[in-house]
Amino acid sequence: MTNIFSELKKRQLYNRTVREISKMPNDVALDLGIYKGDAHAIAASAVYGK
Repeated sequence: MTNIFSELKKRQLYNRTVREISKMPNDVALDLGIYKGDAHAIAASAVYGK
């Protein structure tokens, strides 16, 4: 049961990270070296280590 909650928390964090990167202003993203089209890959790497 704990594993299910852990995975749900990770998924919430993944979705939040994608949402925040996607909503980030372009100039801020460029300053950080982030291409907003990579939001899903960046979030997966940050949350799941993939």
